[in-house]
Amino acid sequence: MQFLKKSDPQPSQQIRLICVLLFENFSNHCLANAIEPFRAANTIARKPLYSWQHVSVAGGTVVSSSGLPVETLSWADAQPGGDYLFVMPSYGFKSYSTPKLHQILRAARKRFKLLGGLDTGGWMLAAAGLMDNRQATIHWDELSGFAEAFPEIDVVEDRYVLEDTVATCGGASTTFELMLEIIKKDHSPLFSLEVATLFMHGSSGERSDLFQERTADRLMREATALMRRNIENPLTIPNVAERLKVDQRLLENRFNAEFGMTPKAIYKAIRLREARRLIRYTDLTIAEIAIRCGYQNASAMTRAYRLEFDLIPRSDRLSG
Repeated sequence: MQFLKKSDPQPSQQIRLICVLLFENFSNHCLANAIEPFRAANTIARKPLYSWQHVSVAGGTVVSSSGLPVETLSWADAQPGGDYLFVMPSYGFKSYSTPKLHQILRAARKRFKLLGGLDTGGWMLAAAGLMDNRQATIHWDELSGFAEAFPEIDVVEDRYVLEDTVATCGGASTTFELMLEIIKKDHSPLFSLEVATLFMHGSSGERSDLFQERTADRLMREATALMRRNIENPLTIPNVAERLKVDQRLLENRFNAEFGMTPKAIYKAIRLREARRLIRYTDLTIAEIAIRCGYQNASAMTRAYRLEFDLIPRSDRLSG
């Protein structure tokens, strides 16, 4: 019998369908940050958890602000529907917010579980009447104008806002954070952390302002980044707390609240996922991988690996 771990996608889940609605001069950085986390989720799971398509109102080639062309289907031909519609304009967004687009977006509300306004996309959702009495954000250059134009919306300076059926975020980097949050809700915090690790998200651990408010999310990013930087010679949890200048009990409470697991268990999960990555994608011996991942020998890692993934490292390599 195979036991699912907290980070494992459920096998009964269907592929989640994503549609990205592009406009001329969209941000290529924003597009990559919207799609790459889902691509990484598929890679880690070694099965399709998400699929996506690019559409535009009229179809054809849509060119980003940096000159990257993307081929799209027209909205009428694609007739998209599914889980997530991400509306992605950037420069010139007000000129694209037309009555025809508003009609498309209002119809899309019935065909998608969640509508996401990325970068300046929140303006389009608001203009279509889809954000009334909701909380939302937008690219911070547009916050004041957004609040003035739509007084019925609770405009906040958050990096992203994710509600049950609507999401907004402020730009390219915040798009990445929003997608990680969506993956976390779809699967688990640990699986989202594994996706973030592929992109070294939060890996620097540097704090430019020691007096900057440290949110629970920021503390988790700093803690897990510190763990990832110390895989071969793992720190003790008291060492982690000391390095982060935080009380150990607070650290443990935050981990339990975020992951439902202790810092020690998360640290072990991080090391084992690094072992799995090395097993699947390198030719290193199991013994070498064990040492690189903080185990005294291959036998100790193999026991831990089997408990975590329900198979031994050698079998995972053969099935890769």
